[in-house]
Amino acid sequence: MRNYKALQHEKFQDQRVARQGRHMVRMAMQGDGIRSLAAALCLVVVATASVASARFIVEKNGILVMSPHSIRGRHEAAIANYGVPDYGGTLTGVVLYPSDAKLANGCTPFGETFKSRSGRPVVLLVDRGGCFFALKTWNAQQAGAAAVLVADSVEEPLLTMDTPEEESPDMAFLANITAPSALISKSFGDALRAAASKSGDEEIVVRLDWRESMPHPDARVEYEFWTNSNDECGPRCDEQAAFVSAFRGHAQLLEKAGDALFTPHYITWFCPAQFQGTRQCASQCINRGRYCAPDPEGDLGAGYEGKDVVVENLRQLCVHRVANARNASWVWWDFVADYRVRCSMKERRYSRECAEEVVASLGLPAEMVAECMGDPDADAENEVLRTEQVVQVGHGNRGDVTILPTLVINNVQYRGKLESSAVLKAICAGYKETTEPRVCLTQDMETDECLNNNGGCWRDEKTNITACKDTYRGRVCECPMVSGVQYEGDGYKECKPMGPGRCAVNNGGCWKDTRHGRTFSACAGSESLSGCACPAGFRGDGVTCEDVDECGEKLACACPHCSCRNTWGGHHCRCSGDGMVYVKDQDTCVGNSASASSGWLVAALLLSCLVGAGAVGFAFYKYRLRLHGLGGGGDHVAVHASREPWRREPAAEGGGRGGVGRQVMASTVLPSQSLWPLQGLSPSVCNSLCGTSTFSANSEYHYCT
Repeated sequence: MRNYKALQHEKFQDQRVARQGRHMVRMAMQGDGIRSLAAALCLVVVATASVASARFIVEKNGILVMSPHSIRGRHEAAIANYGVPDYGGTLTGVVLYPSDAKLANGCTPFGETFKSRSGRPVVLLVDRGGCFFALKTWNAQQAGAAAVLVADSVEEPLLTMDTPEEESPDMAFLANITAPSALISKSFGDALRAAASKSGDEEIVVRLDWRESMPHPDARVEYEFWTNSNDECGPRCDEQAAFVSAFRGHAQLLEKAGDALFTPHYITWFCPAQFQGTRQCASQCINRGRYCAPDPEGDLGAGYEGKDVVVENLRQLCVHRVANARNASWVWWDFVADYRVRCSMKERRYSRECAEEVVASLGLPAEMVAECMGDPDADAENEVLRTEQVVQVGHGNRGDVTILPTLVINNVQYRGKLESSAVLKAICAGYKETTEPRVCLTQDMETDECLNNNGGCWRDEKTNITACKDTYRGRVCECPMVSGVQYEGDGYKECKPMGPGRCAVNNGGCWKDTRHGRTFSACAGSESLSGCACPAGFRGDGVTCEDVDECGEKLACACPHCSCRNTWGGHHCRCSGDGMVYVKDQDTCVGNSASASSGWLVAALLLSCLVGAGAVGFAFYKYRLRLHGLGGGGDHVAVHASREPWRREPAAEGGGRGGVGRQVMASTVLPSQSLWPLQGLSPSVCNSLCGTSTFSANSEYHYCT
């Protein structure tokens, strides 16, 4: 094993290149002599050149120095590829530096527990050098540190700290590291170290900020998992298998709900054309050296070959494609988990036959999977594997994928422990605030800040309607929508319901009260889209209203004879004198008896007029009768005849009844449109009967018009 001091200076990229190169050299030494070694070394050169030209992106988080004032400012730090970074969150703590110079690099246990004077979490600063980065973090975590900052020893671009390239039994602690770590520049480290060494009461307070380390543009997270079907690669393979098994449930729930889009990927490389005839290429590659993977056991003459791994990687890619075409992309997780259990290399069941059994058990069409895979022996490109090689190369702000396993979330490579809950937290940090699925808001995932003093947001104490919305990244204060009614305001101090339906929700936030069976409200409802106004009989701002004492304030019932009694929401006014009536519109009292007497007088006058008019009419009528000489005896018959002009009687030449009838008719005024016989009536008689009407005649009747 290489010594600690040498390893800790290696750059992250150099570690991966060396790992790949040593594996190939081991293959060559177990192969067929000088030619095999030459071929292997050529592959190492190709791999080294590929990594050297790669764009490796260092993922970073922010650090804000809050005190002392002399070093306040913002800085960047490179997130380590172990521990659990708090994606989407922050950590405010106090920077401490070991007082013992021998312990400053963190390579040996500190033998004490670090505590800050203020009780804030401890962010331990250690020097680079002397041992693995991960060992420094483990020792600091054991000494009570909540986070670890490693100060670089030279001024250079920040790099990503990783776990040891080869894990030994004494490195079991790697799986237990939970404290987040980051590498900071030499100049920043020097400033923190100098401030920490000064005596005084002022602490070095910093805030580690991972909120922008994970993009969170919308309500769906897109993530990728770069993995391998090989289960004989040691702790790395065991880590991947454990992650797939533990995370499968979360992944499938997120996909089925449409909250996440997942894509699996597999890394391959190619064999140079001049070495395609070698045993190494034939054993490790398919499609004539186009797609290769290292031998699982590192022994070309025993066990499974690298091309077996490439074929199984291809099958798992096609399982995802076929399942996705059937709108069941989450079946990939079932296949991979089941395949590792049922078809492991250790049990010598890593084969096509076993894989097809798993495919059939999941209800996938084997013929579609086979068609997707194509012919591994063909001297042609494989569309699926070629796509994998293309997307492995970074673009834009995304770096090349050079590590196995690698998790990419919203186009950013995840840094930290490959563990189910840690990865789920990072995915939850990729959602836009207030769009997180329910699984991200459980107590195990985050702290509900709205439970503490309502998060400092507005709340209606009566209805418990609140503007505080808990998100994975923290709370936000936004005025809510309740029962279709939108509240508007700043969310912190004020939220008011708006719109025509606002009175249905807590009366629009306005005053309302009921007493003695009467209800008054300050919410105008459809008459106004906002605001509160106290109703008539009350005064106030609409949120609170109080009864107006119209009597005490002389606002009503102020006339001399008025007696006022205040009521809730109004008043009652009456006249103090007997026989007095209160007229509200005039705010005055009038006598009740005077009014009655006046009414009887008017009625008497009207009746007198009617009687007088009747007497005058009757006198005039008698006058007309005397004028025409009508009198006793036959007068009764004559008048009756005149009232029935349609009764036809024969005319007589001399006197008698006929002549009398004519005299009566001639002396009687008939109404308009009355008809009587034409015979025996002269025009002069008819004119007399019609009075002031016009006399007309036709062939049979006389009539008045």
